[in-house]
Amino acid sequence: MILWITFIAFIILALVIDLGIFNKSPHEIKTKEAAIWTTVWVTIALLFSGIIFLAFKNNWIDNPTNLSPTNAVIKYITGYLIELSLSVDNIFVIALIFSSFAIPKKYQHEVLFYGVLGAIVFRAIMIVFGVALINKFSWVIYIFGVFLIFTAIKMLISHDKPSNPRDSKVYKWIKKFYPVSKSVYSDKFFIKKGKIKFATPLFVSLIIIELTDIFFAIDSIPAILAITTDPFIVFSSNILAVMGLRSMFFLVAGMLDKFKYISYSLIVILAFVGVKMLLSHHVDIPDWLSLGVIILSLGSGIMASKLIKQKEA
Repeated sequence: MILWITFIAFIILALVIDLGIFNKSPHEIKTKEAAIWTTVWVTIALLFSGIIFLAFKNNWIDNPTNLSPTNAVIKYITGYLIELSLSVDNIFVIALIFSSFAIPKKYQHEVLFYGVLGAIVFRAIMIVFGVALINKFSWVIYIFGVFLIFTAIKMLISHDKPSNPRDSKVYKWIKKFYPVSKSVYSDKFFIKKGKIKFATPLFVSLIIIELTDIFFAIDSIPAILAITTDPFIVFSSNILAVMGLRSMFFLVAGMLDKFKYISYSLIVILAFVGVKMLLSHHVDIPDWLSLGVIILSLGSGIMASKLIKQKEA
């Protein structure tokens, strides 16, 4: 319990320092700043594997699945890489949302900050229910497996067919209940014109990003649950990946067109994890193999993007 409290306190402290000190005044996040913060969060996440090792070695945390310290570390790193890789698709969508609603770059960090707050809460709830379901009803893992394979097929079919956020049902639903201004008013989420209160594009983009993250979590959390059902490993790997998503967005968003084939890597990862779930009660797929497939898939996607682009040029 102490480890849980310490980890959550660390995340809260990091969020307070982020918005209260480093990003107190709205500003455009440049590539150099984004690279520094991405490196910081990836380093923290990798160093945290040492905490995972010590926690399972010294029994600082409940170990319902009887994991050895080494296996716990492998599962943590695998879960972190799954969430990090699936976040790439999330970055595509966030970039499209900001572009569609013409959100100035200097205000994008604040929108993502509140988006991360919501993501942490929703993902914590989904992880609790997901772990409870699998532990209570072992057959649920088959449903998750089929769902991930279906998602992979859907991603393959709908590849390169992005939808405009302004055409989404969420945007139309918000406009029904609340008038939306056409312009952005500094970093305000609401403004008042006369006696009428308007939601600004910042608020609309925040809501759509929040709901989009929930949809992505429906994919990513079952994927991590295929690796392990240990609550702390699932939660810590997921949240640390989400915490690094903001800086990664500003680092990667401008280079998305250079890695257009990485989306196929995500399809392979989802399909593999889905198959692993379906075979989980019959075939024991080693953790190192799962980690290897994820790294190989991501590496292949990046290499294909670079080589094919050079060939086309």
